[in-house]
Amino acid sequence: MTGINALFLLVGLLLFISVLASTISARLGLPLLLLFLGVGMLAGEDGPGGITFNDFFIATLIGQLALAVILLDGGLRTRVASFRVALKPAAVLATWGVIGTAGLLGVFATWLLGVDWRLGFLLAAIVGSTDAAAVFALLRNSGVKLNERVQATLEIESGANDPMAILLVVALVEMLLHPEKSSVAGFAWMLVSQMGLGALFGLVAGWVLSRMMAKLNLAEGLYALLILSGGLLIFAATNLLNGSGFLAVYLAGVVVGNRRSHATEHVLRVMDGLAWLSQAVMFVVLGLLVSPTNMLSHAWEALAMAVFLTLVARPIAVAIGLWPFNYKRNELAYVSWVGLRGAVPVTLAIFPVMMGVPDSDLLFNVAFAVVLLSLLVQGATVPMAARWLKVEVPPKPEPVDVREVWVGDKAALDLLEYRVEQGSRAEGRHPDDVAAEAGGISVRCVALVRRGKLQRMGLNTRLVPGDSLWLVAPDELSGEIARIFTSSGDELTANASFFGEFVVDPSALAGDLALAYGLRFEDDELGMPVRDMMRRRLGRPAVVGDRLEVGAFVLTVREMAQGGVIGAVGLKCPPLPTPKRD
Repeated sequence: MTGINALFLLVGLLLFISVLASTISARLGLPLLLLFLGVGMLAGEDGPGGITFNDFFIATLIGQLALAVILLDGGLRTRVASFRVALKPAAVLATWGVIGTAGLLGVFATWLLGVDWRLGFLLAAIVGSTDAAAVFALLRNSGVKLNERVQATLEIESGANDPMAILLVVALVEMLLHPEKSSVAGFAWMLVSQMGLGALFGLVAGWVLSRMMAKLNLAEGLYALLILSGGLLIFAATNLLNGSGFLAVYLAGVVVGNRRSHATEHVLRVMDGLAWLSQAVMFVVLGLLVSPTNMLSHAWEALAMAVFLTLVARPIAVAIGLWPFNYKRNELAYVSWVGLRGAVPVTLAIFPVMMGVPDSDLLFNVAFAVVLLSLLVQGATVPMAARWLKVEVPPKPEPVDVREVWVGDKAALDLLEYRVEQGSRAEGRHPDDVAAEAGGISVRCVALVRRGKLQRMGLNTRLVPGDSLWLVAPDELSGEIARIFTSSGDELTANASFFGEFVVDPSALAGDLALAYGLRFEDDELGMPVRDMMRRRLGRPAVVGDRLEVGAFVLTVREMAQGGVIGAVGLKCPPLPTPKRD
């Protein structure tokens, strides 16, 4: 019992320190995942902790389990609307992107390390795919609101590119250990089964799970357990049938997350905590597994590979893959830069070690160092790069918190929390007046919280800055309601700077816009609505933030409506010439 309790103490202490380190991570601007890795390395044999851990099987077990949970949570939070704008380009990056990146990097690694070409390409395949855990964590916690096309491309790519990376690693290991048994047909069939079975089982099992969650009457705490256990069941069963468990569990999460029911909100909250726990455990264990001394012995090779991967291999693969989809240069640059490496490359690097591939220790140490550099350099610059490359959009006013209150099997009320800002239209008014302005009879005020305490609302109650108001309102009105509680001056300034000074009705004819502002369009565009003209010129599904230059004027997609059509357009006029002084 002493040994068991000592193990529990050690595990609890490492996780406790890792969570507390999150405050340091936020202040320093470092990715939280890097802090988890750092805690594990400090606790390892070369650090002050002095813990010797070299069990690759246990590390693989923990890594696979954690990645399944992380991908399930990522799928639950991926909106189907994201597939409208990024499914095809993300699918290209998940296949060709991995192959192209691994091919270019493989040539470089073979030359740099002076090894057999199969070993060089194996190392490139290990670090060739982006990591879902790193991408989900950094994009969703960076505080930056990205262009929807860019964010969806990165998230879907990272959730779907593992089958190709696994195929390349398995194929190259097979070529190294059993070259006489390797065949192109065998590898092609492996790819088809990985992708096909993974997609099929994920979609079918996700539909079954979503139906069960809607129909079963369970204790609240059991719904999340149902989804978690179902996700792990899908992951393991698909792997046993030679499909991609990673792809299956991600797609199952997408299906469940987009078929909302009375248990969805509770599941999301529990899965968020489980995903963070999985990331912490996985990166701490991987940190324990690596020996910094051995890793530093290959530091220069790892640095050269990381630089070539980040600045040459991935940008070329991304540019070629996304060329048919009319991505702008700044979008291509950001997608290339945020090709984050994380736990997946390290987990794949363990595979050659367990299979006894010659020089596999070299592969593991170099791959780990590349991951470390990726998190340190690319991960820490996610917000800065977004601002510099202009792929972020102004954050829309939105509720502080959203809760669903289910009043039947298929009926729910949206409970929205708003905080009163100084200078907003809500300041100094009665809560019921604000609710009436927000949506008439469809909006009702149910609670007022002031300085953390519930306030009784009387006839003379007036809202002051800092108050939290809870409203029952339709979700589609949440943005409009938020504008009542937001300081109008700040929002107008930010919107005018980004979207332009004027709002254009997208159903207006381009010819009328040309007459009003002196814009020039093609003759066949004059009779088209502005939304259709913009869609034609963009040559791709539109998202908020898409810009179209018409002479010195700029038209910017301001809002998207239901069905993926443009809902509002901003017009930015050229600055007036400065009058000359006599």
